[in-house]
Amino acid sequence: MPPYFSEQAQQIIPLFGILLAGVLAGMALERLLSRRRRQAWRERNRLRWARERNEGDILSGLWAAPKPVSAPPKPTDPADQLRIVMGANFTIQPLLNTSEVRVFKELDRMVIDCNPGWQVMAQVSLGEILRCANADAYSCINSKRVDLLLVDENCLPRHVLEYQGHAHHQGTAAARDAVKKEALRRAGISYHEIVGGHTTPSELRRLVEKLVRGPLPPASAPTA
Repeated sequence: MPPYFSEQAQQIIPLFGILLAGVLAGMALERLLSRRRRQAWRERNRLRWARERNEGDILSGLWAAPKPVSAPPKPTDPADQLRIVMGANFTIQPLLNTSEVRVFKELDRMVIDCNPGWQVMAQVSLGEILRCANADAYSCINSKRVDLLLVDENCLPRHVLEYQGHAHHQGTAAARDAVKKEALRRAGISYHEIVGGHTTPSELRRLVEKLVRGPLPPASAPTA
């Protein structure tokens, strides 16, 4: 090999090595960046995949299901409540529907005829007429309401009349009624149903006369 070829080779080989090292370093860096990009993309989409998968999805169990987001707590500060109310619009909602209004007027007239000291009240909360030392039991009835309530001369609750329309016994209505019946029974308040399309005015009058003029059920003593 001529001497000048040997000298050129000695100059080219180091340059070629540097170039090759640079190429390999670039490939390694690109591979590292690509891996990090994939990891970041998977992390961003992990929760979305977990939410969208169905129970029977073959990927089920690969990612933990996201924790349900709880509803924000209701504001308790009066100033916050006032601010929220001032920013909302309110409209009137009827206390009773058309059928219940007819029953209420007829019932009120019958009760006053039997005893002017008695009154008929509508949509009364059980939490306002019942007390219970058991906090869990009280919470079961606190938000429940009765359609019509008969109170005596001293405004003591005596009898409950529930109006049952055609679509009343749907879903969990029967179970809710059972809870109300049992709580009222334990408090000494009688429970009666007025069935739409079945209870006649004469039957309603006989029921009112029996309830208002008959012996009063023993009222339980109020508890603290």
